[in-house]
Amino acid sequence: MRALTSRRSKAHAAENKADPAPSRLKYRVQRWMLTPGIRMGLRVGLPVCAILAAAGGYLASEARRDHLVGLYTEARAAFETRPEFMVNVMAIDGAGESVATDIREVTSLDLPLSSFDLDLAAIRDLIVGLDPVKTAAVRIRPGGILQVDVVERQPAIVWRSRDGLALLDETGAFVAELGQRGLHPNLPLIAGRGADRAAVEALKLFAAARPLGERLRGIVRVGERRWDVVLDRGQRIQLPVERPVAALERVIAVSEVKDLLERDVAIVDLRLPTRLTVRMNAPAVEDWWRIRQLNESSY
Repeated sequence: MRALTSRRSKAHAAENKADPAPSRLKYRVQRWMLTPGIRMGLRVGLPVCAILAAAGGYLASEARRDHLVGLYTEARAAFETRPEFMVNVMAIDGAGESVATDIREVTSLDLPLSSFDLDLAAIRDLIVGLDPVKTAAVRIRPGGILQVDVVERQPAIVWRSRDGLALLDETGAFVAELGQRGLHPNLPLIAGRGADRAAVEALKLFAAARPLGERLRGIVRVGERRWDVVLDRGQRIQLPVERPVAALERVIAVSEVKDLLERDVAIVDLRLPTRLTVRMNAPAVEDWWRIRQLNESSY
């Protein structure tokens, strides 16, 4: 009996011993903690949230925010106004004295200034907006120099309009007002409404009209469509809308062979490219009628 009781007690003790396996809830919690997203959230998310909460609490005070803004502004100003970032002078190359003065006036920079306060693109746009300036480049050179390199428009033609005389470049862009024609006597003269927009074609006509020499006075834009070449003695060559250069070369070739422009001719009309029409001066017409009447009376 004693042995049997001992065996029963040992079996009962083994049954009452704790089960080493985790409970179902504990098992699920452990598995949940092993998820990569959860682990990353606990490792990174919680510290970040804690920092943000602390920062939000600190910045909740307006006085503290103003203090931080003031510190940032002072630090930025101290950095931007360091000597190596300051621009002290403006250097302008490629521009005449009057154009350089206009550039300084239009930019109106109160130097010295920090390079961080200069908008180089805006400064360049202001300079290029000046009539005499064709192109411009703006940069900051070492030593605190604002370098402006300018290419001026070169006058190539004089335009006479209702507003007076003006200088144009080879593209027809406005350069400057011209008080007197005598200031640029060697430049070709164009006139008429819309002549500036056809300056390129006008220069081609002047090149073709070189054989006319000093007889050429200028060319006039008619109806914003075509050109009249004006010569001395009141002569005109009326050119067509299409291919005016070729028509002018044709007239010059005929004149060199038959002395057309040396005669008492008022107008050479080429508005119809296939037909050349000549209009005589009034005295020449009267002489022609007189000669005709004399010939008729002789019969």
